[in-house]
Amino acid sequence: MDRERIADELSIRELVDRYADAVVRRDEEAWGATWTADGEWHILGDVVRGRGALIEKWKALVGQLPFVHQLASGGLIGFDGAAAHGRFYVNEYATTGSGEGLLMLGVYFDDYVFEEGEWLFRTRRIHTLYMGPPDMSGMTRPFPSEH
Repeated sequence: MDRERIADELSIRELVDRYADAVVRRDEEAWGATWTADGEWHILGDVVRGRGALIEKWKALVGQLPFVHQLASGGLIGFDGAAAHGRFYVNEYATTGSGEGLLMLGVYFDDYVFEEGEWLFRTRRIHTLYMGPPDMSGMTRPFPSEH
């Protein structure tokens, strides 16, 4: 891998970290800045398009959780010319409005583009592997054969 690709990979990993950091800090501006203007988010059966709509959906989701802590890890990144794609695992710990603990384990399938000197999300598709009580007593789902 040449130095330029190493720098690109590090920038994409930082993008994923900035996204998770913005979730924990509930920083809608920082979270929205990780997306392209025409970004597309596939989450909980919905497809949301456009940065403004993405931010509104995100605010609605995190607004239901008094506490949320997201960790991203285990990313794999591939390049195709000026575009890239990746897969990152995510653990999300939360408290619901009723005070119950919630654990979400999932995998994000991402498409990235390089715009105006930085890598951004064009598309993020979350596949939830587990969502339920932190004791893992809920139902798990298998890793998807396709995304």
